Amino acid sequence: MNAWSLTHWASLLFLCLAIFLVLNENPSFLSSENMATVEESPKSIYDFTVKDARGNDVPLSNYNSKVLLVVNVASKCGFTDSNYKELNVLYEKYKDQGFEILAFPCNQFGWQEPGTNEEILETACTRFKADFPIFEKIDVNGKNAAPLYKFLKAEKRGLLIATIKWNFTKFLINKEGKVVERYGPHTSPLQFEEDIKNLLGSS
Repeated sequence: MNAWSLTHWASLLFLCLAIFLVLNENPSFLSSENMATVEESPKSIYDFTVKDARGNDVPLSNYNSKVLLVVNVASKCGFTDSNYKELNVLYEKYKDQGFEILAFPCNQFGWQEPGTNEEILETACTRFKADFPIFEKIDVNGKNAAPLYKFLKAEKRGLLIATIKWNFTKFLINKEGKVVERYGPHTSPLQFEEDIKNLLGSS
């Protein structure tokens, strides 16, 4: 047996020993629970359940086969009036073609969404005339970030970093529940109307 064969078999033996030690020290490493966790990692936005502004569970699979725009909103931001106005235009224009806007209030940027869920819903529906769904207030960054937003940021990073930079960051989702585009706060909704039309198949 030549030197290369001895080295090869020694390396293989060492690898087997290392695997044995890992499994011996961590018997749950290949447990069904851990394997299920790997298998159950979210594949699309439809794998999430969120809460609406009234505290009701909403499976996002309810929006299967629709084009979605997910937005973190705030009622006291410099972008608020223009964004709500343009979001309303898009919603009225395309909602009957399978387009939905999912708005998630967030108070992490300049404390510009300080109200309760009920107050936020009232303001969005009366002052800003929003007919699209308003969900419960969440964190979009940090250790308490909503699982949905962890997924969105992982799927589509922003410029340089994945972190949401400010209010009215927007994620465009296709009919398969996949994130296809991310728009920063300075990109107004009407600027990417063509992207929405393309996903809807509108002419």
